[in-house]
Amino acid sequence: MKARPRARGQSSLEYVVVCAALALALGIGMGSDASVLVQLLDALRVAYQRFGFALSLPW
Repeated sequence: MKARPRARGQSSLEYVVVCAALALALGIGMGSDASVLVQLLDALRVAYQRFGFALSLPW
């Protein structure tokens, strides 16, 4: 039997690099209220508040 080359961990490194690049791209201009990251977090916050409100309504 031939030994297979060890390539484990490559996809993990690629995943970390892509996530870091995405976080950097979203975080540019994070000091202002107009940054994409701030808008995304605000949208998630509002969506969760609306979801919680909808759950609290009686049937």
